[in-house]
Amino acid sequence: MCGLNGIFAYHDAAPRPCETELLATREHMRARGPDGEGLWWNADRRVGLGHRRLAILDLSDRALQPMASEDGRFVVVFNGEIYNYPELRAELEADGVAFRTTSDTEALLHLYARHGTAMVRRLRGMFAFAVWDQVRSGLFLARDPYGIKPLYFADDGRSFRFASQVKALLAGGQVSRDPEPAGLVGFCMFGYVPEPFTLYRDIRALPAGHTLWVDREGAQAPRAYANLAKVMAEEAGDPVPAADLPERTRAGVLESVRAHLLSDVEVGVFLSAGVDSGALLGLMRDAGQEDIRAITLAFEEFSGTDEDEAPLAARVAQQYGARHSVRRVGEGEFRSDLPAILEAMDQPSIDGVNTWFVAKATREAGIKVAMSGLGGDELLAGYPSFVDVPRWHRYGTVTASPWLGRATRSAISVMAPGLAAARPKALGFLEYSGSWAGTYLLRRGVFLPHELTRFLDEKLVREGLRRLDPLRRIEASLAPDPRSDTARVCLLESTQYMRDQLLRDADWAGMAHGLEIRVPLVDVGLFRRMAPVIRNLRVGAGKAALAGAPSVPLPADIVDRGKTGFFVPTGAWMNSAAQTPAGVREIKPRRKGLASRQWSSLVLEAAGAW
Repeated sequence: MCGLNGIFAYHDAAPRPCETELLATREHMRARGPDGEGLWWNADRRVGLGHRRLAILDLSDRALQPMASEDGRFVVVFNGEIYNYPELRAELEADGVAFRTTSDTEALLHLYARHGTAMVRRLRGMFAFAVWDQVRSGLFLARDPYGIKPLYFADDGRSFRFASQVKALLAGGQVSRDPEPAGLVGFCMFGYVPEPFTLYRDIRALPAGHTLWVDREGAQAPRAYANLAKVMAEEAGDPVPAADLPERTRAGVLESVRAHLLSDVEVGVFLSAGVDSGALLGLMRDAGQEDIRAITLAFEEFSGTDEDEAPLAARVAQQYGARHSVRRVGEGEFRSDLPAILEAMDQPSIDGVNTWFVAKATREAGIKVAMSGLGGDELLAGYPSFVDVPRWHRYGTVTASPWLGRATRSAISVMAPGLAAARPKALGFLEYSGSWAGTYLLRRGVFLPHELTRFLDEKLVREGLRRLDPLRRIEASLAPDPRSDTARVCLLESTQYMRDQLLRDADWAGMAHGLEIRVPLVDVGLFRRMAPVIRNLRVGAGKAALAGAPSVPLPADIVDRGKTGFFVPTGAWMNSAAQTPAGVREIKPRRKGLASRQWSSLVLEAAGAW
């Protein structure tokens, strides 16, 4: 895990990049890479690359970045981990390649030298990187298929800038802060900013599973090299008998866990009272990991209640022989940390506070890498949405009528405005439930489009919705159609909520503490293996199979406990009488009892976008 950045003045009329800007951008990401730093310039100083390092593989200075190939033709800056690095290295060495380091970064250089831009298809891992090619005078950027690692860019028509964080690009001082209506509207609708948009018109995310080429002619359009819906279509094949689910799950997840243990430093695990993290701990032990440290986040307000996860987590840790630490957080620490949380939050999110505190606790324990169970619900149908979305859509195919829905909503808004304000999603059912995208919006949305003009300028809302085109954007994640309700929801949750919120939150919250968070359940190799069973997976069966995957299965009361989520009592904290920290203006809740809507207001205010 690291922070990377660069500037390429590709146009003849572009001014040479300024070292002050390159350094300011890099140093804004200091928390991402506390173990080392580097700068590189090409001969005519039209290209500058920067890097902050969190040392995980090859802890020596030989692995510092930017890293150049031995002949000097290629220079790379890289953030992430390549989990099939040992296999790739063995293959390259068999072809006569001599390595100078034991870093996966060097493997990227050799792969690019041999395979060019096609090399990205050979990688398994979480990654965002840029390779400068001196001979072709071009810059190649790539991002992993799930979008675990972020990469943002700004192109003003003369110079191309990129970095691991939006705020880092802004810190350089040369990128406009003009607002992006689609980013603001998207955040208000979903609780996250949908990629490729950001809150700023001139900054875009390189989409997950895409590459980008920039040369003296400028930046080409991003190109897709990976698509989860296509993987599902390619791998689903004939239905797999339900009896095969447990062994397929065990074999697939164990193999992914084993690959994700690649490290020259200790690897810990976030441990809740849920199935996903408990199963990961058991499978880490099965993979040969010894003396595992497990960190559990607990809340003072929940102590002694059913919501307190610490007692059950302690039982799981004891069962698998892990060294267990419980970190309790209360309202006082939340309010004390709130300004730092909002500053670290690279793009606004209604989530992420939980990850901030468990990452903080893990780093306080001296651990630099931690496994997370993120992704289990998306892969194995663990969310209520796997029941709700198909059911609502079935009703919608019979009753939905967009024009009638809009007319009904408009009439009720005039005749009974209180009802319209109290039940916005119920009023939106006729309008949206006729499509998978609309039904998903009903299930996951924070605000529906017709609500936005209550607190955003009407012109901004129209422009934002036009640019975002939210239903088309959601529907695109289902192409090609997997022809299965469970598979559709799996793809929707993986490419919307998980990618744009959970994975993004894991990145900023972990990296704010210099912690690498690994997600073995978010792995394309595992997804390929599980695709044949996902299409016909019964809700509940996947999580039961995961609970039984370790050689010593999880305790029955963990499995029977049901899904509670990784809950943080921010709603109660925000509604308490305690004073809001200095520097954060108090926001009146827009809807009583809906903490996510209050938090939306707060993070937008802190971002200067409200």
